[in-house]
Amino acid sequence: MEEKEIKILAIESSCDETAAAVVVNGRDVRSNVISSQIALHTLYGGVVPEIASRKHIEKINQVIRAALEEAQMTLDDMDAIAVTYGPGLVGALLVGVAQAKAISFAKNIPLVGVHHIEGHISANYIENKDLEPPFLCLVVSGGHTHLVRVVDYGVYEILGRTRDDAAGEAFDKVARAIGLGYPGGPKIEQKAKEGNPMAIDFPRGKVSDNVYDFSFSGMKSSVLNYINGCKMKNQSYKEADIAASFQQAVVDVLTQRAIHAMEEYHLDKFAIAGGVASNATLREAMRKACEEKGVAFYHPSPILCTDNAAMIGAAGYYEFLAGTRSHTDLNAVPNLKLGER
Repeated sequence: MEEKEIKILAIESSCDETAAAVVVNGRDVRSNVISSQIALHTLYGGVVPEIASRKHIEKINQVIRAALEEAQMTLDDMDAIAVTYGPGLVGALLVGVAQAKAISFAKNIPLVGVHHIEGHISANYIENKDLEPPFLCLVVSGGHTHLVRVVDYGVYEILGRTRDDAAGEAFDKVARAIGLGYPGGPKIEQKAKEGNPMAIDFPRGKVSDNVYDFSFSGMKSSVLNYINGCKMKNQSYKEADIAASFQQAVVDVLTQRAIHAMEEYHLDKFAIAGGVASNATLREAMRKACEEKGVAFYHPSPILCTDNAAMIGAAGYYEFLAGTRSHTDLNAVPNLKLGER
């Protein structure tokens, strides 16, 4: 048991969700408020950075106020402010960073800059109270696909990452190609329920110089080529079969890489994180693979897979304990690498 409750106000604004949360001792979420912009960006078929930034400015005070009210606390109760400072859309990140710095300065509260991917990994701590490092984590979100060995809290070894499109980006592009629109991940998953995952054999891309790296660009291109080929030959095709077959190909690649790493590094705990981690087919494939290998499987609830501030509070807590402190020169870093500060 901790001698003192450490209360953290967390802020997340890296893309198209404005979020604030109050997290106590890294795993006890007292509030988690999210204002999503998905409906707005759906009109444009994807996230428009300038619009996202303006919406963050409109909403950030509201979500912070709501998070504090739901937690029945005030800024004076907080021991630290945690904020996402990268990676993400630079304008969107700046809104959260500026807000966090202002609160930190005005209230003389320590400021902790948090890596967005570290937040996704830390989402697993919230509902899995027994989970402690070391473990293997697969991070699959809109712009990131990482296979990470979590050595300790805040200590990461990246075993593999995507060389081109992340899994989430590939979902969005394929969804657009078959007329499903944005956001692609949930719409592909829904459409795939009507299709045959074995109908079309899309390639499972490999990267020759690193068995843990990912490449989804070729898989996406093969889907586009299949559709164009059918159109040129005046042949009909089933969107549901394309969705199901593409989804299965992505799941196969992610699962194979994860199993390989579990075996090589002799890890008995495995977690998934990020928006794509809420995909039911991926979760079931990972659950079965872990069960067969005798590996404990962890995953956050869907609400903690998408961008949220509770995960930033969890990550910020362990950074705070490690002595991490940011200052007034903290800036948004849109291409921040995991492990960098």
